[in-house]
Amino acid sequence: MLPGARRPDSAGLGRAEGLHPIVAVEMTRIGVVRNPKSHGNRARPPGPTPEGVRLVEPFGREALRNALEDFARDGLDLLIIDGGDGTVRDVISLLPHTFGEDLPLLAVLPSGKTNVLAIDLGTPRDWRLEEALIAARRAEPTIKSRPPLRVSWADGRPCLQGFFFGVGAMVKATNVAQKAHKVGFFHNLAVAVTILTATLGALFGGAKDEWREGVPAKLAIDGQDQPGDERFAIVATALKRLPFGLKPFGVPREGLKLLDVDAPPRRLLKALPMVLSGKAEPALEGLGYRRRDPHQIGLAGGAPFVLDGEVYEGGDLTIGLGPPLRFLVG
Repeated sequence: MLPGARRPDSAGLGRAEGLHPIVAVEMTRIGVVRNPKSHGNRARPPGPTPEGVRLVEPFGREALRNALEDFARDGLDLLIIDGGDGTVRDVISLLPHTFGEDLPLLAVLPSGKTNVLAIDLGTPRDWRLEEALIAARRAEPTIKSRPPLRVSWADGRPCLQGFFFGVGAMVKATNVAQKAHKVGFFHNLAVAVTILTATLGALFGGAKDEWREGVPAKLAIDGQDQPGDERFAIVATALKRLPFGLKPFGVPREGLKLLDVDAPPRRLLKALPMVLSGKAEPALEGLGYRRRDPHQIGLAGGAPFVLDGEVYEGGDLTIGLGPPLRFLVG
């Protein structure tokens, strides 16, 4: 049963069969945070909430914080997040402020537009609440651990937690992704449209083209200042697997990973296939494409950044890893 389940990553991802009305295990306290406006939930509205499961659909950060505080006060074994990457980001950003160090097991129902975290975890795209509850009742559920990125401002604003951070070209690509969603591109297709548009703009624009020009970004890696005051792109993640098998950070591995690209990007047509395929080519460093495995990243310059699909105001930032989060995946 769930309260005793503390298993590491497992290769086998079972799927629930023969779904029937589910009653949550009496000794297991389960809460659901649902985004009813997510793409998946609008296209396929969820059914009735199973008995014994507490469902909230908060609107806004303050309402979400209040709901999580209520969950934490009453105690929770499993917190199910029904939404996309943005909903996951909003929830896990508030976990340190609501649950403290006593974090519940998490599960993600990938009902958003891109669901990059669910892709990394191997969660089935059509995973529903009933299936997650069946998985929770198994004697040996599959659980995977991922540490989130933790983004902190020097001025003391509340930190954010997420899994995919970007500056420069990544912010511009995010705006393109929003347009792709409006015309009906979702999941991996939306990611592909975003990457293709950003790539074409960077390839065929001049040095002063908006896709190629840099943004103010003074970078420090583990306390050491890096040369240059502008960057074409800075990308960081704690994920191991990205859509389409892309490997911009090199071979899949644990920990914080960074890609740092000079502005304007040099020999992009030659470098891009090597970057995205994960090849360890010494020539990339000389062209201004650097992969690193830092413990901590410092970023100054004030350029806006994107975290899991949402653009935020920049500032003097510190990016590191938060405590690992455990996810039920099957």
